Amino acid sequence: MRAVDLETGTELKISAQQVVNATGVWTDDVQAMVGGRGVINVRASKGVHLIVPRDRIHSHTGIIMRTPVSVLFVIPWGRHWIIGTTDTEWSLDKAHPAASRADIDYVLAQVNRILAVPLTRDDVAGVYAGLRPLLAGESESTSRLSREHVVAHPVPGLVMIAGGKYTTYRVMARDAVDAVAHALDGRVPPSCTDSVPLAGADGYVALWNARYRLARSSGLHVARIEHLLGRYGSLTGEVLGLIAAEPDLGRPLGGADDYLRAEVVYAVTHEGARHLDDVLARRTRISIETWDRGLTAAAEAADLMAKPLRWDARQEARELGHYRAAIAAERASQEAATDQAADALLLDAPEIVPVVGRSSAS
Repeated sequence: MRAVDLETGTELKISAQQVVNATGVWTDDVQAMVGGRGVINVRASKGVHLIVPRDRIHSHTGIIMRTPVSVLFVIPWGRHWIIGTTDTEWSLDKAHPAASRADIDYVLAQVNRILAVPLTRDDVAGVYAGLRPLLAGESESTSRLSREHVVAHPVPGLVMIAGGKYTTYRVMARDAVDAVAHALDGRVPPSCTDSVPLAGADGYVALWNARYRLARSSGLHVARIEHLLGRYGSLTGEVLGLIAAEPDLGRPLGGADDYLRAEVVYAVTHEGARHLDDVLARRTRISIETWDRGLTAAAEAADLMAKPLRWDARQEARELGHYRAAIAAERASQEAATDQAADALLLDAPEIVPVVGRSSAS
Protein backbone atom coordinates (compact mmCIF):
# COMPACT_ATOMS: atom_id res chain seq x y z
CA MET A 1 0.00 0.00 0.00
CA ARG A 2 1.29 3.47 -0.88
CA ALA A 3 0.60 6.65 1.08
CA VAL A 4 1.67 10.26 0.56
CA ASP A 5 2.59 12.79 3.25
CA LEU A 6 0.67 15.83 2.02
CA GLU A 7 2.89 18.31 3.91
CA THR A 8 6.21 17.12 2.47
CA GLY A 9 5.14 15.14 -0.61
CA THR A 10 7.06 12.12 0.70
CA GLU A 11 5.76 8.74 -0.48
CA LEU A 12 5.49 5.98 2.09
CA LYS A 13 5.22 2.26 1.46
CA ILE A 14 3.12 0.50 4.10
CA SER A 15 2.86 -3.26 4.45
CA ALA A 16 0.24 -5.02 6.57
CA GLN A 17 -1.53 -8.36 6.71
CA GLN A 18 -4.83 -6.65 7.48
CA VAL A 19 -6.01 -3.07 6.96
CA VAL A 20 -8.98 -1.48 8.73
CA ASN A 21 -10.95 1.05 6.72
CA ALA A 22 -12.78 3.30 9.20
CA THR A 23 -13.23 6.34 6.99
CA GLY A 24 -16.86 7.24 7.68
CA VAL A 25 -18.45 9.15 4.81
CA TRP A 26 -15.48 8.21 2.58
CA THR A 27 -16.24 4.47 2.96
CA ASP A 28 -17.67 4.11 -0.53
CA ASP A 29 -14.68 5.91 -2.08
CA VAL A 30 -12.19 3.53 -0.45
CA GLN A 31 -14.35 0.56 -1.34
CA ALA A 32 -14.26 1.62 -4.99
CA MET A 33 -10.45 2.04 -4.88
CA VAL A 34 -9.93 -1.60 -3.91
CA GLY A 35 -12.47 -2.97 -6.34
CA GLY A 36 -14.98 -4.01 -3.70
CA ARG A 37 -18.47 -5.04 -4.76
CA GLY A 38 -20.30 -2.43 -2.72
CA VAL A 39 -21.01 -4.61 0.31
CA ILE A 40 -21.46 -1.41 2.34
CA ASN A 41 -23.27 1.68 1.07
CA VAL A 42 -23.03 4.89 3.05
CA ARG A 43 -24.95 8.13 2.75
CA ALA A 44 -23.82 11.33 4.42
CA SER A 45 -26.23 13.11 6.73
CA LYS A 46 -25.38 16.66 7.78
CA GLY A 47 -25.83 17.70 11.39
CA VAL A 48 -25.58 21.36 12.39
CA HIS A 49 -25.17 22.53 16.00
CA LEU A 50 -25.37 26.00 17.52
CA ILE A 51 -23.39 27.24 20.54
CA VAL A 52 -25.06 29.89 22.73
CA PRO A 53 -23.99 31.31 26.11
CA ARG A 54 -25.53 29.75 29.24
CA ASP A 55 -27.29 32.96 30.25
CA ARG A 56 -29.41 32.92 27.06
CA ILE A 57 -31.48 29.94 28.24
CA HIS A 58 -32.82 29.82 31.78
CA SER A 59 -32.73 26.13 32.65
CA HIS A 60 -30.82 23.96 35.10
CA THR A 61 -31.15 20.80 33.00
CA GLY A 62 -30.75 19.70 29.43
CA ILE A 63 -33.78 19.50 27.17
CA ILE A 64 -34.84 16.88 24.62
CA MET A 65 -37.68 17.71 22.25
CA ARG A 66 -39.18 16.29 19.09
CA THR A 67 -39.18 18.17 15.81
CA PRO A 68 -41.28 17.27 12.76
CA VAL A 69 -38.43 15.11 11.41
CA SER A 70 -36.06 14.25 14.26
CA VAL A 71 -35.03 15.05 17.83
CA LEU A 72 -33.52 18.31 19.09
CA PHE A 73 -31.16 18.42 22.07
CA VAL A 74 -30.36 21.44 24.24
CA ILE A 75 -27.31 20.36 26.23
CA PRO A 76 -25.47 22.34 28.95
CA TRP A 77 -21.79 22.53 27.96
CA GLY A 78 -19.47 24.47 30.22
CA ARG A 79 -20.37 28.15 29.92
CA HIS A 80 -22.51 27.43 26.85
CA TRP A 81 -25.41 25.39 25.51
CA ILE A 82 -25.16 23.11 22.49
CA ILE A 83 -28.37 23.11 20.45
CA GLY A 84 -28.88 20.62 17.63
CA THR A 85 -29.13 18.95 15.40
CA THR A 86 -30.28 18.90 11.79
CA ASP A 87 -30.48 15.69 9.76
CA THR A 88 -30.31 16.37 6.02
CA GLU A 89 -28.66 14.59 3.13
CA TRP A 90 -25.30 15.99 2.00
CA SER A 91 -23.73 15.18 -1.36
CA LEU A 92 -21.23 18.04 -1.65
CA ASP A 93 -17.66 18.46 -0.30
CA LYS A 94 -17.16 15.86 2.43
CA ALA A 95 -14.14 17.53 4.02
CA HIS A 96 -15.96 20.75 4.85
CA PRO A 97 -19.72 20.34 5.42
CA ALA A 98 -21.25 23.80 5.45
CA ALA A 99 -23.93 25.19 7.75
CA SER A 100 -26.18 27.49 5.74
CA ARG A 101 -28.47 30.26 6.92
CA ALA A 102 -31.38 27.86 6.40
CA ASP A 103 -29.82 25.32 8.79
CA ILE A 104 -29.25 27.92 11.50
CA ASP A 105 -32.71 29.41 11.13
CA TYR A 106 -34.26 25.93 11.30
CA VAL A 107 -32.56 25.08 14.59
CA LEU A 108 -33.48 28.45 16.09
CA ALA A 109 -37.11 28.08 14.98
CA GLN A 110 -37.37 24.63 16.53
CA VAL A 111 -35.82 25.51 19.90
CA ASN A 112 -37.83 28.74 20.11
CA ARG A 113 -41.01 26.67 20.20
CA ILE A 114 -40.26 25.87 23.86
CA LEU A 115 -38.35 28.95 25.07
CA ALA A 116 -40.02 31.79 26.96
CA VAL A 117 -37.41 34.21 25.57
CA PRO A 118 -36.70 33.34 21.92
CA LEU A 119 -33.14 33.13 20.63
CA THR A 120 -31.97 35.16 17.65
CA ARG A 121 -28.93 34.84 15.42
CA ASP A 122 -27.26 37.48 17.58
CA ASP A 123 -27.28 34.97 20.46
CA VAL A 124 -25.29 32.39 18.49
CA ALA A 125 -21.63 32.41 19.51
CA GLY A 126 -20.55 29.50 17.33
CA VAL A 127 -21.75 27.03 14.73
CA TYR A 128 -20.35 23.68 13.67
CA ALA A 129 -21.40 21.05 11.17
CA GLY A 130 -20.48 17.40 10.76
CA LEU A 131 -21.41 14.43 8.61
CA ARG A 132 -22.86 11.15 9.86
CA PRO A 133 -21.98 8.03 7.82
CA LEU A 134 -25.36 6.32 7.73
CA LEU A 135 -25.90 2.86 6.28
CA ALA A 136 -27.94 3.51 3.16
CA GLY A 137 -31.24 2.01 2.11
CA GLU A 138 -32.86 2.44 -1.26
CA SER A 139 -34.70 5.74 -0.96
CA GLU A 140 -35.22 6.60 2.71
CA SER A 141 -34.59 10.10 4.01
CA THR A 142 -31.44 10.28 6.12
CA SER A 143 -33.51 10.69 9.28
CA ARG A 144 -34.82 7.15 8.72
CA LEU A 145 -31.52 5.45 7.92
CA SER A 146 -29.82 3.10 10.38
CA ARG A 147 -27.53 4.45 13.10
CA GLU A 148 -26.16 0.93 13.62
CA HIS A 149 -22.74 -0.15 12.37
CA VAL A 150 -21.59 -3.06 10.25
CA VAL A 151 -18.26 -4.81 9.72
CA ALA A 152 -17.45 -6.40 6.35
CA HIS A 153 -14.58 -7.95 4.32
CA PRO A 154 -15.06 -6.62 0.77
CA VAL A 155 -11.68 -8.01 -0.38
CA PRO A 156 -9.03 -10.18 1.31
CA GLY A 157 -6.89 -8.24 3.77
CA LEU A 158 -9.36 -5.41 4.22
CA VAL A 159 -11.74 -5.01 7.18
CA MET A 160 -14.31 -2.29 6.64
CA ILE A 161 -16.45 -0.75 9.36
CA ALA A 162 -19.13 1.84 8.69
CA GLY A 163 -22.20 3.40 10.23
CA GLY A 164 -22.56 3.84 13.98
CA LYS A 165 -22.24 7.03 15.97
CA TYR A 166 -19.98 8.71 18.53
CA THR A 167 -21.83 7.18 21.47
CA THR A 168 -20.99 3.64 20.32
CA TYR A 169 -17.49 4.20 18.95
CA ARG A 170 -15.76 1.94 21.48
CA VAL A 171 -18.01 -1.00 20.66
CA MET A 172 -17.35 -0.32 16.98
CA ALA A 173 -13.60 -0.40 17.62
CA ARG A 174 -13.92 -3.69 19.48
CA ASP A 175 -15.88 -5.27 16.63
CA ALA A 176 -13.37 -4.07 14.04
CA VAL A 177 -10.37 -5.36 16.00
CA ASP A 178 -12.09 -8.70 16.61
CA ALA A 179 -12.68 -9.00 12.85
CA VAL A 180 -8.97 -8.39 12.22
CA ALA A 181 -8.06 -11.01 14.82
CA HIS A 182 -10.37 -13.52 13.16
CA ALA A 183 -8.72 -12.86 9.80
CA LEU A 184 -5.34 -13.53 11.44
CA ASP A 185 -6.56 -17.01 12.40
CA GLY A 186 -7.23 -16.08 16.00
CA ARG A 187 -3.61 -15.40 16.92
CA VAL A 188 -4.71 -12.24 18.73
CA PRO A 189 -6.64 -12.21 22.04
CA PRO A 190 -10.19 -10.80 21.96
CA SER A 191 -10.29 -7.01 21.89
CA CYS A 192 -10.62 -5.20 25.23
CA THR A 193 -10.60 -1.70 23.76
CA ASP A 194 -14.18 -1.02 24.87
CA SER A 195 -13.17 -1.30 28.55
CA VAL A 196 -9.67 0.24 28.59
CA PRO A 197 -9.74 3.64 30.40
CA LEU A 198 -9.36 6.62 28.10
CA ALA A 199 -6.25 8.80 28.29
CA GLY A 200 -6.51 10.87 31.45
CA ALA A 201 -9.19 8.71 33.08
CA ASP A 202 -6.95 6.72 35.43
CA GLY A 203 -6.63 8.63 38.68
CA TYR A 204 -9.01 11.40 37.64
CA VAL A 205 -11.35 11.11 40.64
CA ALA A 206 -8.49 11.32 43.13
CA LEU A 207 -7.08 14.38 41.37
CA TRP A 208 -10.48 16.05 41.37
CA ASN A 209 -10.63 15.57 45.15
CA ALA A 210 -7.14 17.11 45.36
CA ARG A 211 -7.92 20.10 43.15
CA TYR A 212 -7.52 22.67 45.94
CA ARG A 213 -4.10 21.27 46.80
CA LEU A 214 -3.16 21.42 43.10
CA ALA A 215 -4.32 25.03 42.99
CA ARG A 216 -2.13 25.97 45.95
CA SER A 217 0.95 24.17 44.64
CA SER A 218 0.60 25.54 41.09
CA GLY A 219 -0.39 29.08 42.02
CA LEU A 220 -3.49 28.84 39.80
CA HIS A 221 -7.06 29.54 40.87
CA VAL A 222 -9.02 26.38 41.64
CA ALA A 223 -11.39 27.20 38.76
CA ARG A 224 -8.41 26.94 36.40
CA ILE A 225 -7.51 23.55 37.86
CA GLU A 226 -11.11 22.37 37.39
CA HIS A 227 -10.97 23.51 33.77
CA LEU A 228 -7.73 21.60 33.19
CA LEU A 229 -9.05 18.46 34.89
CA GLY A 230 -12.17 18.62 32.74
CA ARG A 231 -10.04 18.78 29.59
CA TYR A 232 -7.02 16.61 30.41
CA GLY A 233 -8.02 14.48 33.40
CA SER A 234 -5.04 12.86 35.09
CA LEU A 235 -2.78 14.24 32.33
CA THR A 236 -3.25 17.69 33.87
CA GLY A 237 0.15 17.29 35.55
CA GLU A 238 1.79 17.49 32.12
CA VAL A 239 0.21 20.90 31.50
CA LEU A 240 1.17 22.07 34.97
CA GLY A 241 4.73 20.88 34.26
CA LEU A 242 4.93 23.27 31.30
CA ILE A 243 3.81 26.12 33.55
CA ALA A 244 6.31 25.19 36.25
CA ALA A 245 9.12 25.32 33.68
CA GLU A 246 7.86 28.56 32.10
CA PRO A 247 5.53 30.47 34.47
CA ASP A 248 4.41 32.87 31.75
CA LEU A 249 2.44 29.98 30.23
CA GLY A 250 0.16 30.11 33.28
CA ARG A 251 -1.41 33.35 32.01
CA PRO A 252 -4.77 33.31 30.17
CA LEU A 253 -4.67 33.40 26.38
CA GLY A 254 -5.66 36.86 25.17
CA GLY A 255 -9.05 36.83 23.46
CA ALA A 256 -9.91 33.39 24.86
CA ASP A 257 -9.26 33.72 28.56
CA ASP A 258 -10.98 30.47 29.50
CA TYR A 259 -7.77 28.87 28.20
CA LEU A 260 -4.22 29.13 29.46
CA ARG A 261 -1.28 29.84 27.17
CA ALA A 262 0.15 26.49 28.25
CA GLU A 263 -2.73 24.69 26.53
CA VAL A 264 -1.63 26.01 23.16
CA VAL A 265 1.92 24.76 23.72
CA TYR A 266 0.64 21.44 25.07
CA ALA A 267 -1.43 20.94 21.91
CA VAL A 268 1.80 21.07 19.92
CA THR A 269 4.17 19.19 22.25
CA HIS A 270 1.80 16.45 23.42
CA GLU A 271 -1.21 16.30 21.06
CA GLY A 272 0.34 16.52 17.60
CA ALA A 273 -1.07 19.89 16.52
CA ARG A 274 0.81 21.22 13.48
CA HIS A 275 -1.25 24.20 12.36
CA LEU A 276 -3.07 27.13 13.91
CA ASP A 277 -6.51 25.81 13.06
CA ASP A 278 -5.54 22.47 14.65
CA VAL A 279 -5.25 24.32 17.96
CA LEU A 280 -8.11 26.82 17.69
CA ALA A 281 -10.69 24.55 16.03
CA ARG A 282 -9.77 21.05 17.23
CA ARG A 283 -7.41 20.78 20.23
CA THR A 284 -9.34 23.59 21.92
CA ARG A 285 -12.87 24.86 21.29
CA ILE A 286 -11.85 28.49 20.85
CA SER A 287 -13.19 28.79 17.29
CA ILE A 288 -16.75 28.02 18.40
CA GLU A 289 -16.73 29.33 21.99
CA THR A 290 -15.61 32.92 21.32
CA TRP A 291 -17.75 35.55 19.63
CA ASP A 292 -15.04 36.39 17.10
CA ARG A 293 -14.32 32.71 16.25
CA GLY A 294 -10.83 32.95 17.78
CA LEU A 295 -9.55 35.82 15.64
CA THR A 296 -8.34 37.88 18.60
CA ALA A 297 -6.50 34.89 20.11
CA ALA A 298 -4.99 33.78 16.81
CA ALA A 299 -1.82 35.92 16.74
CA GLU A 300 -0.81 35.04 20.31
CA ALA A 301 -1.55 31.37 19.73
CA ALA A 302 0.53 31.34 16.54
CA ASP A 303 3.41 33.01 18.40
CA LEU A 304 3.26 30.33 21.12
CA MET A 305 3.27 27.58 18.49
CA ALA A 306 6.18 29.04 16.54
CA LYS A 307 8.93 27.98 18.94
CA PRO A 308 8.13 24.25 19.33
CA LEU A 309 7.27 23.94 15.62
CA ARG A 310 10.28 26.04 14.53
CA TRP A 311 8.22 28.39 12.41
CA ASP A 312 9.90 31.43 10.94
CA ALA A 313 8.07 34.76 10.62
CA ARG A 314 6.88 33.86 7.11
CA GLN A 315 5.24 30.60 8.21
CA GLU A 316 3.64 32.28 11.22
CA ALA A 317 2.14 34.93 8.94
CA ARG A 318 0.97 32.21 6.54
CA GLU A 319 -0.80 30.37 9.37
CA LEU A 320 -2.56 33.54 10.47
CA GLY A 321 -3.59 34.39 6.94
CA HIS A 322 -5.07 30.97 6.32
CA TYR A 323 -6.99 30.96 9.60
CA ARG A 324 -8.45 34.40 9.01
CA ALA A 325 -9.48 33.45 5.47
CA ALA A 326 -11.10 30.25 6.73
CA ILE A 327 -13.13 32.13 9.34
CA ALA A 328 -14.23 34.70 6.75
CA ALA A 329 -15.39 31.90 4.44
CA GLU A 330 -17.16 30.15 7.30
CA ARG A 331 -19.06 33.28 8.27
CA ALA A 332 -20.02 33.96 4.67
CA SER A 333 -21.23 30.39 4.20
CA GLN A 334 -23.51 30.75 7.23
CA GLU A 335 -25.25 33.63 5.48
CA ALA A 336 -25.81 31.59 2.30
CA ALA A 337 -29.35 30.49 1.53
CA THR A 338 -28.59 27.01 0.20
CA ASP A 339 -26.20 24.11 0.74
CA GLN A 340 -24.74 24.64 -2.73
CA ALA A 341 -23.98 28.31 -2.11
CA ALA A 342 -22.53 27.63 1.35
CA ASP A 343 -20.36 24.81 0.01
CA ALA A 344 -19.00 26.99 -2.80
CA LEU A 345 -17.94 29.67 -0.31
CA LEU A 346 -16.06 27.17 1.87
CA LEU A 347 -14.35 25.65 -1.17
CA ASP A 348 -12.98 29.09 -2.06
CA ALA A 349 -11.05 29.27 1.23
CA PRO A 350 -7.37 28.27 0.87
CA GLU A 351 -6.09 25.11 2.57
CA ILE A 352 -3.01 25.19 4.76
CA VAL A 353 -2.36 21.57 3.69
CA PRO A 354 -3.31 20.35 0.19
CA VAL A 355 -6.36 18.11 -0.04
CA VAL A 356 -6.25 15.05 -2.29
CA GLY A 357 -8.33 15.53 -5.40
CA ARG A 358 -8.83 19.23 -4.88
CA SER A 359 -6.83 22.22 -6.08
CA SER A 360 -5.36 24.44 -3.39
CA ALA A 361 -4.51 28.11 -3.33
CA SER A 362 -1.77 27.47 -0.80
